[in-house]
Amino acid sequence: MGLTGFVLAAGLAFSGLAHAADFKLAVAGPLTGPNAAFGAQLQQGAQQAVEDINAKGGILGNKITIETGDDVSDPKQGVSVANKFVGDGVKYVVGHFNSGVTIPASDVYLENGMLMITPAATNPTLTEKGKWDVFRTCGRDDQQGAVAAKYIEDHFKGKKIAILHDKTTYGKGLADATMAALAKAGIKPALYEGVNAGEKDYSAVVSKVKAAGADVVYWGGLHPEGGLIRRQMTDQGIKSPMMSGDGITDNEFASIAGPGAEGTLMTFGPDPRKNPNAAAVVKEFAAKNFDPQAYTLYSYAAVQVMAQAAESAKSIDPHKMADAMHSGMKFHTVIGDLSYDKKGDLTQAGYVMYTWKKQPNGQITYVQND
Repeated sequence: MGLTGFVLAAGLAFSGLAHAADFKLAVAGPLTGPNAAFGAQLQQGAQQAVEDINAKGGILGNKITIETGDDVSDPKQGVSVANKFVGDGVKYVVGHFNSGVTIPASDVYLENGMLMITPAATNPTLTEKGKWDVFRTCGRDDQQGAVAAKYIEDHFKGKKIAILHDKTTYGKGLADATMAALAKAGIKPALYEGVNAGEKDYSAVVSKVKAAGADVVYWGGLHPEGGLIRRQMTDQGIKSPMMSGDGITDNEFASIAGPGAEGTLMTFGPDPRKNPNAAAVVKEFAAKNFDPQAYTLYSYAAVQVMAQAAESAKSIDPHKMADAMHSGMKFHTVIGDLSYDKKGDLTQAGYVMYTWKKQPNGQITYVQND
């Protein structure tokens, strides 16, 4: 080999090492299908965080590279996406969205030493397994259910409650958590029914709601089905309000539900768009004509947490970053200061109540209650 060849080979080797030091991040969620609005939130949030952090020099001098994976809200596809990330050399994951997808995908990440933060999966099972690598920037369904139950106890005392769910890990889990919290208050639902996600006609279960004389209908599930049920309640003349959780936090809910969406109650964390820490980032999204609803800023915060954990650990090794995250240190993010317990849950996750209200422009959207 001549000198030129040696220099070229050395240069290639060096560039390979430089590339290997990239901070390989992936974001996973339903980028297509009925829940694509939520996938867009996760993708946009992570992408903006990567752009902003890279503009400041990356993570410990390492440029963040990002790839996406579309799990279509399907557990099997979620595992396929997770395995693709493994093959691509990804070590850090923001995702997934659905609890029923996140839980099996998390097994793949654990087996391959990958650090994951979900901005949206709220089922308690995810962090109850004692995995070192699993974290959230959102709360849990048992916390959310307690807030919903307390509101029902305070505002619908002595009234009839119907509880519906979509039979999924998230939807049924949230409905059951709410029902368990209601049981502690001595409240038993007048109706408890599961429906099949993805259907278009829920008139049969809506008829049961009407026959039960429900004064409030609690929905455990996502906005496509929740919106249809609310619309079909209106069609049958049911004026009782619907209440749901963070699975309907997208304006598509009102588009599907129609005028009956007005008055719907919803639990979610304090609106991150109104957090002073998010002001500059919200402006960045506004410039791109993207409303950072719901989980967008939770996804942005997940990347911030990873960056700050690496800086604290002085390493981009996932295990060392996780140790920093479990240490109780505070992470300064667009959704506020966060810290973690030993399970990977937030130490201060709080849920508040929202009401869907018609705005001056005629749009019905969710507004945090005073």
